[in-house]
Amino acid sequence: MRIITKYLIRAHTGPFLFAFSALTGLLFLNAVAQRMDDLVGKGLAWTVIGEFMLLSLPHTIALTLPMAILVSVLYTFSELTAANEITAMAAGGIRPLRILVPLLGVGTILAGVMLFFNDQVLPEANHRLKNLIIDLSQKSPTFQLRERVINPIDTDDRRGAVYLQAATIDRETNEMTEVVIFDLSDPRAHRTTYASRGTMAFSENRTDLYLTLYGGYVLEADQGRSGEFNRSEFEVQIVPLRGVGDELERREGGSVRSDREMSIALLRAEIASRAEDLDLVRQQSLEQSQKAITDALGYPAPGSPEVERVVAPNRTGASALIARGLNRQVPTTADDLTRVTALTGRQNLGRLSALQSASDQFRVEIHKKYAIAFACIVFVLIGAPLGIRFPRGGIGMVIVASVGIFAVYWAGLIGGENLANEGVVTPFWAMWTADLVFLGFGIALAARMSRTAGPHHGGGISEMLFNLSSRGRRMATLDHEA
Repeated sequence: MRIITKYLIRAHTGPFLFAFSALTGLLFLNAVAQRMDDLVGKGLAWTVIGEFMLLSLPHTIALTLPMAILVSVLYTFSELTAANEITAMAAGGIRPLRILVPLLGVGTILAGVMLFFNDQVLPEANHRLKNLIIDLSQKSPTFQLRERVINPIDTDDRRGAVYLQAATIDRETNEMTEVVIFDLSDPRAHRTTYASRGTMAFSENRTDLYLTLYGGYVLEADQGRSGEFNRSEFEVQIVPLRGVGDELERREGGSVRSDREMSIALLRAEIASRAEDLDLVRQQSLEQSQKAITDALGYPAPGSPEVERVVAPNRTGASALIARGLNRQVPTTADDLTRVTALTGRQNLGRLSALQSASDQFRVEIHKKYAIAFACIVFVLIGAPLGIRFPRGGIGMVIVASVGIFAVYWAGLIGGENLANEGVVTPFWAMWTADLVFLGFGIALAARMSRTAGPHHGGGISEMLFNLSSRGRRMATLDHEA
């Protein structure tokens, strides 16, 4: 049996690695393409781009690892059944259910790996990626100049009112010819600089641009004094432009973590903190309600010296205060008291609702981490019986079945999360319903594996579609007869 176990694991390893790498590559390219606007035209270093790619990968892996398990199990069992290897094992006294044991063990190991990944790696990667995207969004595109065009230059020291024109610009040597600089930063004096040639160079931190001009002159017209005009010539002049490069600045502290950027320990700590706040709000509401009742009855508040002298002999609590105040006349300020009490009650109710909603959101994220990891085991139970049932389906059956199963599974997770956030269902059922439904379906299919382990001459994707259409026609006929 050990030989068969090694053989089954080895038979699944190749399809799993291929499916995992192919699915991860496709979804990863799609995710990067959606965020390409954050990278293009900003002159980012290759290390920053590499960090962006690396941090975008864990979210993709969280989706593709369970998918790869389903694809590999479907494909491998379909191929083994088509080659009559499952039949040979059954003829040798090995029940088909026994074949599932090593795969369920591998699925359990991958589920543990997936849980660790979802708990430790994915939240940290999501947090760092969000901080990087925020930093990139605050960085303007790289400073670029075009030939024979008046180029506006945004600077920190000259309030952006600087324009540059050059006849030619060498991208390799950063040399320019026939340079003209229009400086309108000072509203009282417009300055225009002409140079036969010049060079550009950034500072070490690539934030400031220095223009070195050769063989030119400066024309300056003072707007404050009528008719005054200055002309000065130079052989070499250096013009500094501050804050042109706009280097990427990385923040130290980072942003506040959301629920998808927290580990299970952090999520439970947040839930405990919300629970304390809930108890505090409830206690405050109780105290405010007791105070409102005693004020409305015109009796001192609980705990005051007057109350202690009256109720100390027989501690009957708030009921004693209410009973003693029933015969007292309600104060004329009852309307104001009612309004204040109602307003305070609404505020406390809103706080309670917000705190409970936040707690449910954190609980949903905890259950999601466990549910996605458990799906690695569920997909083994589903994939093996389906692969045996349709051995001639080939790649077509694997693609159709995988896409259909995973689409339904993720629709259940997303729909359950939305319902839980709206308070319609509890976090547990929101995240575990899809797993439990597919688990029951997988157990039912696995129980019938012995009946479908014989030799097969059909079982292709056409048969699967034919069976579905036949069942649909039978149901339509029964409905028509009814």
